[in-house]
Amino acid sequence: MSDVVIHFAGVSKNFAAKGGITEAVRDVNLPIARNEFVCVVGPSGCGKTTLLQLCAGLARPTAGRVVYKGREITGINTDAGYITQESNLYPWRSLIENVEFSLEMRGMAKAERRREAQQFIDLMGLAGFEEHYPYQLSGGMQKRASIARTMVYDPDVVLMDEPFGALDAQTRMILQAELLKVWSLKAKTILFITHDIVEAIALADRVVLMTRRPGTIKDVFRVDLPRPRNVFEIHGQPGFAEMYRRIWEHFKVEMKVE
Repeated sequence: MSDVVIHFAGVSKNFAAKGGITEAVRDVNLPIARNEFVCVVGPSGCGKTTLLQLCAGLARPTAGRVVYKGREITGINTDAGYITQESNLYPWRSLIENVEFSLEMRGMAKAERRREAQQFIDLMGLAGFEEHYPYQLSGGMQKRASIARTMVYDPDVVLMDEPFGALDAQTRMILQAELLKVWSLKAKTILFITHDIVEAIALADRVVLMTRRPGTIKDVFRVDLPRPRNVFEIHGQPGFAEMYRRIWEHFKVEMKVE
């Protein structure tokens, strides 16, 4: 694969726990190319979030290396955007103040950062709510604001940890569509964690399936469904059913489903 941006090279990670050592992931080998959208699926506790933490520099591998743009990650990776399961908006700041926060920290002039923030607010369908505070926004709107706040400072790589998991099905599909729109317009590399096979197929170029803990890569599936994809009608898209069946046949073994 040419132009690799993230490379997990023989990565294992252990955590000290009460009563011993927990082996989270074992011997993970995964290259991710520039502008690629990769979804990682697997059972709960298989180390999916650990991979994001390693890429963000929030944890160090016990063995192996995590290489980012040709250099091994040895500290906090401030170059990558990280969107967690929680929106983590500042309750004392309005929506637009939340979105422009990272630009403010970089010393960008107020008028310029306001223009940049407004662009992403518009892109995420939040126009008209600029002066609302987080408690005045729905869960879906808070998640849109969180995505806008990350995308506004233009990271090449975005790490997303089940960002839509707590949302209702309709809101989730709307945000999936918004995310694909931003990804196609802004040419980002996205590593996206999910439990949902349908979501993974709807979004990804490749779906990475992990085993139960200690998590290692069981298989990688290339999603050949054409783009742009209609996430609202993904079940009816030619090739979807076969792709779902292939992934589920492997996934159910890890979930111990007969």
